Amino acid sequence: MSTPNQLEQLKQFTVVVADTGDFASMKQFAPRDATTNPSLILKAAAMPDYAWLIDRAIQEAGPSAATGQVIDRLLVLFGLEILKIVPGRVSTEVDARLSFDRDGTVAKAHEIIALYEKAGIPRERILIKIASTWEGIKAAELLQREQINCNLTLLFSFAQAVACAEAGIRLISPFVGRILDWHKKSTGRDFAPTEDPGVKSVTQIYTYYKKFGHATEVMGASFRNRGEITELAGCDLLTIAPPLLAELQASTEPLARKLDPAAARVADLKKISFDEASFRFALNEDAMATEKTAEGIRLFSADIVKLEQLIVQKRG
Repeated sequence: MSTPNQLEQLKQFTVVVADTGDFASMKQFAPRDATTNPSLILKAAAMPDYAWLIDRAIQEAGPSAATGQVIDRLLVLFGLEILKIVPGRVSTEVDARLSFDRDGTVAKAHEIIALYEKAGIPRERILIKIASTWEGIKAAELLQREQINCNLTLLFSFAQAVACAEAGIRLISPFVGRILDWHKKSTGRDFAPTEDPGVKSVTQIYTYYKKFGHATEVMGASFRNRGEITELAGCDLLTIAPPLLAELQASTEPLARKLDPAAARVADLKKISFDEASFRFALNEDAMATEKTAEGIRLFSADIVKLEQLIVQKRG
């Protein structure tokens, strides 16, 4: 009997999610779920293999449709193709320019869900991806009451994670690698996986959630190296880009479970809570989380603009 590779070992106690818009990669690594974002869709849309999806989105939306409506349709068309490959869920992101607009986010989520439901996909298979701003968390809280499950992304701080759990959010995506990037830049040094600030952040969040019985799922995201992934083995879910999935698949080193609900339940932690004022202050006190959340929103917003330009160009 052959030794299981690290990807197979990881799948024994963590749900593996593909962090890509490339269908071929999904087929290769057989993840349960898949996540997309404007940057991944923009990258995939630039590939000749996916040009037909842009053409179809333009055609289905019709000549009088606003560019934003064509984008929504494009995101959903990608999601529909992904759902033919993965047995679980796909995350589809709300326009990042709505990150500080609670009602606008709710309205956009309704539009996305309606497109999926029109295509025959039940809402249980969709996660609406929203930035972890106060307005984003409050929008997601309203959506969750309608059984529209949300994935709170661009999450860098414990305060964001606690506010999401209190709002009854289905899933959060703490950005491990981007936390590491910030600390490397600010300290001028590298970190081993065991001392990686991003790994420590997700471990703290996971432990807190399991200790206090929060149902919100923790999905580590944005990895920079395989060590970060192996240190978080046992996390509810991990969303991993194809190059790192390939590294895991190529290694047969033993993989031990690092995060465990039983150990978390006996951790010495105090329960905390946030209202809007204390949330904003806690986020402001965390320079890394403040900077990386703002930067992430800017980057995703810029890629949505590039997608819009691509659509305008295609429409002639």
